[in-house]
Amino acid sequence: MWAITRGGFNQKIFNLPKTLSRPLMATSNLIRVSSPSYSTSSPNHAPFKRVGTHNGSFHCDEALGCFMIRLTDKFSNSEIIRTRDPKVLEGLDAVLDVGGVYDPNHDRYDHHQKGFEEVFGHGFNTKLSSAGLVYKHFGKEIIAKELQLGEDHPDVHRLFLAIYKSFMEAIDAIDNGINQFDTDKPPKYVNNTHISSRVGRLNLDWTDPDQSPEKENEAFQRAMALAGSEFLESVRFHARSWLPARSIVRECIAERFDIDPSGEIMVLKRFCPWKLHLFELEAELKVEPLIKYVLYESLRYILIVIMTQDERGKQWRVQAVAASPDSFESRKPLPAQWRGLRDDELSKETRISGCVFVHMSGFIGGNQTYEGALVMARAALKM
Repeated sequence: MWAITRGGFNQKIFNLPKTLSRPLMATSNLIRVSSPSYSTSSPNHAPFKRVGTHNGSFHCDEALGCFMIRLTDKFSNSEIIRTRDPKVLEGLDAVLDVGGVYDPNHDRYDHHQKGFEEVFGHGFNTKLSSAGLVYKHFGKEIIAKELQLGEDHPDVHRLFLAIYKSFMEAIDAIDNGINQFDTDKPPKYVNNTHISSRVGRLNLDWTDPDQSPEKENEAFQRAMALAGSEFLESVRFHARSWLPARSIVRECIAERFDIDPSGEIMVLKRFCPWKLHLFELEAELKVEPLIKYVLYESLRYILIVIMTQDERGKQWRVQAVAASPDSFESRKPLPAQWRGLRDDELSKETRISGCVFVHMSGFIGGNQTYEGALVMARAALKM
């Protein structure tokens, strides 16, 4: 038997580092995986622990689950033991995706057993995979350490829910064979670019002449690194970008009646990713009437086609809010008679000075000034 070490596959199991506090049980399918740490402020001297998952073909959920559990204080930098031997699994400190038991009090996180119906809660009803189970029980700790806040801080809870929605839930659903849409119709296109597919492709190819457990575990180590790095990227994006943007959008919603008495026009004080936040906050704050247009300043290069050169300048955008987060339809698109027009022709049609363009679909338009963009939005509301 062999161990995968930080430097690669180069040590027999009986030559493990002296940090191993308990001997591994001898079994023909037992593999030890020692992968690099990606921990966020984990203790340096945590007790040595062993976390088990199954050997053989792997999926995104156990690769990510093994990565995440090693970010916790309890299982910081634990050894990953890949085996299906029940006697070995019984002696491990935690077991993921194998063993037929879900018991968080004893750190058992399998989801394949009959009768398992555990979900994340908080309005989410997708059955959990092993990754979802680890996230449910340890996600707040991981996020709190990344934000350097207490687990009871409201921002930690907000990110806990947001990351499940945007990142974790799809992994749970794919692993449990849950369709994304309630329809029997075949998809219009195939998407094999999501993280579950990319992790799956790291399994040994059937044409590979080396199908050894050692080679398989090298692949699993890469799978852990891939899934884990994208998880941490999601956590850090939400902390760095998502959370500040949500605060900005919330403030702008609160001030919408100062912009227009209708309450249907919102102005972004500072441009940020606003669309998903707007839908969520409208529901959370019970906004009525719904916002139809969002105004924001755009600093960009404008292509002057005839002169074939760029002119740098500030403009204001009038963007129609979509009917739903995934829809290309707008709640109230800019008027049909404006669409496809530009500059003087558009200003003449609208009787508003400074107009720049309106897209053919009516989802967005532009004006040279804030005042002009606001007049465009107000006029569009009445048409």
